Amino acid sequence: MEPLQPPPVSLLDKYEGRDVQPLYSTTVTVTGGDARHGRASGAARSDDGNLELDLRMPQALGGPGGGTNPEQLFAAGYAACFHGALVLLAARAGIVAEGASVSVTVEFGRDPMDGLFVLTAHTRVQMPGIERAAAEELVRNTERFCPYTKMARKGIVNIVSLATNNDATDHSAGTRAV
Repeated sequence: MEPLQPPPVSLLDKYEGRDVQPLYSTTVTVTGGDARHGRASGAARSDDGNLELDLRMPQALGGPGGGTNPEQLFAAGYAACFHGALVLLAARAGIVAEGASVSVTVEFGRDPMDGLFVLTAHTRVQMPGIERAAAEELVRNTERFCPYTKMARKGIVNIVSLATNNDATDHSAGTRAV
């Protein structure tokens, strides 16, 4: 078996076009489980079968704990994406970012604007052995490059649709959440 390799630095090449150019797509389906509630007792499964896990409400929100939750999944995705972008940008700059780590803290809380809910994220980057000025520049550039950071700052194209039982085609009223 071949050893795992980082993605090519060519992923940093800029795309010029009018529409989003999809490079990868995945679908994760959540069902409700025993409590018939995705957060409390759900199961998450990816379309390729590589992700299969049980969701549980954390104890801090009144649940039993004992499983992962949406905030952990979002934090993991964000941290992995930011780390990957950081390491690619470092490689392009001729900097070896060995030992670099990215921690993302996601908080689920009450939104003072509407009284409902909001997520906040705090990203902490460690780059041991790299001069502070170079590390700061890499982090700033990564903030502009990482799709998760761009999503958190600018919003995301989000289309919510209701699929019918008789029709595999979604009937959507597309919206762009910003």
